[in-house]
Amino acid sequence: MGVFVFLPLVLPLTAWPVARLAEQHLHPRTATRLLTALAVCSTVCLGLVMVVGTAQLPGNPLPDGWSDPEVRAAVPYDEIAGKAAIPALCAVLVACARTLARHARVRRRAHRALAGLPDTQVAVLPDAAPYAYALPGRRARGTRAGRVVVTTALLDRLAPAERRALFAHERAHLTGRHDRFLLAVRLAARANPFLRPLGTAVAYTAERWADEEAARAIGSRRTVARAIGTAALVSRGTPAPTLAGLAAPGPVPRRVAALLGPAPAARNWPPAFTSVGLAAWAAAAGTAVSAMSSANSAVTMVFILHAATPL
Repeated sequence: MGVFVFLPLVLPLTAWPVARLAEQHLHPRTATRLLTALAVCSTVCLGLVMVVGTAQLPGNPLPDGWSDPEVRAAVPYDEIAGKAAIPALCAVLVACARTLARHARVRRRAHRALAGLPDTQVAVLPDAAPYAYALPGRRARGTRAGRVVVTTALLDRLAPAERRALFAHERAHLTGRHDRFLLAVRLAARANPFLRPLGTAVAYTAERWADEEAARAIGSRRTVARAIGTAALVSRGTPAPTLAGLAAPGPVPRRVAALLGPAPAARNWPPAFTSVGLAAWAAAAGTAVSAMSSANSAVTMVFILHAATPL
């Protein structure tokens, strides 16, 4: 397994320049997927380090065979990783559990608030506070995949065309399941603080993804830009960072400027010898190296355990 298991833990140090390249030059859909994949792969490798380190300690809760002397001899850095693994694992589990609990609690409260409203995709709340967000739901027969939640206070501030932009934006969040991307990178950042730049970048690219989908749906980029600017001035944002909304916290001026410019190229992969191609290859290379290192570490660990103990 060697140092390869630690490589994806160091790669996130390059997250800031990679994230900046991706969010500035790639199509928002591509950037969101690549950066989320990079965060997930790095987190998987962190989990492998913790499992390996924990297996080296006598009295660990894992099967006895995982502490076999042959396994200890085959896995390097057992003393360092073993001593650091348990407190790190506990801290990561607590942080991730708190994030998941808050996400679930906010979703439950939001669904309860809609209990008495008509079963439509757009739920209008008679609230004096202006806000709007996409509330995901379970995909099951007879139920909706999610609902757009908006208050009368925000609708009163928007022109009819801007309202259509708002609804198209939130529907794009629901269709693309952007809440999953936001939750994945937020959990990854809880496990590895070096991944925080990726979390910020994915929050921005997910909003840009929805912006572009809304502009395509209503046929006016300028209208979407006006809706974003108006909502950002009066809205209080979303109830949780893992729920997406039109006026989500972040660089709103950059989103507006992007909408006032030409639409990003929707091609699957840009040419290599361009700024867009450089950004794509940089993000893809980081993701590929992280994924390969994670796969190498996982497969090697399975082979070591299989050879040393009867599984």
